[in-house]
Amino acid sequence: MNETFALLKNHRSIRQFTDQPIEVALVQDIVRCGQHAASSSNVQACTVLQITDADLRSQIAHWAGDQDYVRSAGAFLVFCADLHRSSGICHRAGTEFVAGMTEHFIIATVDVALFAQNCVIAAESLGLGTCYIGAVRNHPQEISTLLELPDQVYPVFGLCLGYPKQHPNLKPRLPLSVVLKENRYNETADPGDIAHYDARMNEYYLHRSFTRKDSHWTQEVAGLLGREARPHMRAFLQQRGMNSR
Repeated sequence: MNETFALLKNHRSIRQFTDQPIEVALVQDIVRCGQHAASSSNVQACTVLQITDADLRSQIAHWAGDQDYVRSAGAFLVFCADLHRSSGICHRAGTEFVAGMTEHFIIATVDVALFAQNCVIAAESLGLGTCYIGAVRNHPQEISTLLELPDQVYPVFGLCLGYPKQHPNLKPRLPLSVVLKENRYNETADPGDIAHYDARMNEYYLHRSFTRKDSHWTQEVAGLLGREARPHMRAFLQQRGMNSR
């Protein structure tokens, strides 16, 4: 165990922030840390928009489920998968940009996730709280219009940064036996491990510091993945010129 291990194992989403502002230079340094994440073939297909205009941020919050912490966080970033930059590079190099490739879409989306996680680790190492906002994909076209995103760019998620005003319970994770396999995929983990985890999650949900409920992991996953989720995304991505073949 070292400080980095402890930091990573202590991650929790923060949804209440103090009024303390975050210095511009600090946000820039956090984003620089994101730039040093691994990038497939060094494409660097991530663009980050820091939303400093209060009205614009409020509009994004509205389209992202009216989550107040989008408005109140010390800083709010929108992470975009960006193949528009690459298309321009191809054009200037005299090469045709091949649009719509699923592999390119995966490369860009994974780049964004790695970039953002570096930012989260950097921010939390400084005592800041973070919260990903996947709900920007609730209304991706409206948010893309607000942010004037060109074709070949889409908002993957937002990220709140700020000084924490809460210390929520640490959410338990699945037992390692469930997620770590050796050599081949198998389902040999003891079913009791999931049952034990469900019991831990039920305890967590019943006693956490906000929106308590009587539920458990299996129930939550079945409720989420047992229904359609943002079916508009496929048409939206194809309209952006992405993920069509």
